[in-house]
Amino acid sequence: MTAVTAGNAGIGLETTCAPTDADNGTVGPSSLRLASKRTTVKATSQSLPISVLDLIPSRAGEPASRAIAQSVELARHVEQLGYKRYWVAEHHSIQGLVCSATPILIGHIAAATKKIRVGSGGVMLPNHAPLVVAEQFGTLESMYPGRIDLGLGRAPGGDFQTMRALRRGLAQEGEDFPALLEELRTYLGPERPGQLVRAIPGQNSNVPITLLGSSDFSAQLAAALGLPFAFAAHFAPDALYVAAQFYRERFQPSEVLQNPYLLVAVPVIAANTDAAAQRLFTAPQQRFLRVIRGESLELLPPVDSMEPLWSDIERAAVENRLGAAIIGSDATVQAGLEKLVNDSHADEVIVVTDTYEHRDRMDSYERVARIAAEIKLVANVERRFK
Repeated sequence: MTAVTAGNAGIGLETTCAPTDADNGTVGPSSLRLASKRTTVKATSQSLPISVLDLIPSRAGEPASRAIAQSVELARHVEQLGYKRYWVAEHHSIQGLVCSATPILIGHIAAATKKIRVGSGGVMLPNHAPLVVAEQFGTLESMYPGRIDLGLGRAPGGDFQTMRALRRGLAQEGEDFPALLEELRTYLGPERPGQLVRAIPGQNSNVPITLLGSSDFSAQLAAALGLPFAFAAHFAPDALYVAAQFYRERFQPSEVLQNPYLLVAVPVIAANTDAAAQRLFTAPQQRFLRVIRGESLELLPPVDSMEPLWSDIERAAVENRLGAAIIGSDATVQAGLEKLVNDSHADEVIVVTDTYEHRDRMDSYERVARIAAEIKLVANVERRFK
């Protein structure tokens, strides 16, 4: 098995793997016996907006229901902390990632929360008929008005066999994405004269669209159309600054946005100390090592050292994929986020945090909320993306 080329990626993890096992048992959020501590962080209007990207990771032998319940618990937690949006990725036939039915998960999480925006990070549009996507997200918008986001990518979200099973042509490499996007926007916008096919519900819902990517392809398209752009630096950081500059310099104002709006997704783990955070980070490091090796991607426990686990070549590959990671104590993470925002001119940071223990994940997101409230954005940039 080989990894999918990152250049065509959306914002979720790009990888391939064996099919998932059948789930068993039903686990609800209340049965997880998670701590009920409630902390609210009040951010000022100039504070750094932060959001969540969730691939809904699972452990070996863990039913999908438990991983989903933990994501619901996390969504409720970050809503109380003031996070702006909660996005779910799309991946298919990947053992260890429970995010294949993205619209269903969005509806489930939206039903369990009250005000946080919930959306896709993202729907891989070439996998789907634009009409179906419009109907799904139009339905979600009808049920949760003003809370639904539609992030769109052009990667397959799986390997070639999975592409075939999704009825996606093997020759497709995303070149038809602009046409698919235009068709989708037709179904979500006002009805046009002579339009024969309508999305019901969906037509004139104007669900906000964000283009996702890890190269300048989507950056160029988002700039030309005047749409928000989200860069997947959490697994493909190399082109971040080039794509960010490209997007800002070539942005064309639109009915959606008068100014560019850049979201950057990065891996973040905050803990009591740098050493504690680095140890927690060995769990996502092991997952990316398994990506390289074509193995299943269930979460593994953290280890004291990665050195016995990887070769020099594998280490270089993993470190390249995770090169934008911000890992450490609160002070270290604050310095890292400030540098990211200053260097990329990001308007919003999408936090990607995966740890073996769910309580460590919850704690990290809480720490990041406190940190982000202390980071002030430049006030002279108009930010109008919802």
